[in-house]
Amino acid sequence: MKVIAIIVASFWLAGAAMAQSAGATAGAACKAKVDKSLHGASLTSTLKKCCRDAATAQKLHGAAETGFRKSCEQTALGT
Repeated sequence: MKVIAIIVASFWLAGAAMAQSAGATAGAACKAKVDKSLHGASLTSTLKKCCRDAATAQKLHGAAETGFRKSCEQTALGT
């Protein structure tokens, strides 16, 4: 039983790590395609929506979605 739990946990961690690296790539893509005339709240909102749409397109849920979106937003916003 412990072996099965360890295997499941390792797959979960590997999936979350892959989602974060993919999130950084998506963040760079969102930053590149956003309108350069946007500033402040409109820029932040547009980039966050782009990251949400990218997570939805990849059909991510739960922790993988959260990790992906946070990584994407950090890359896109440059924080």
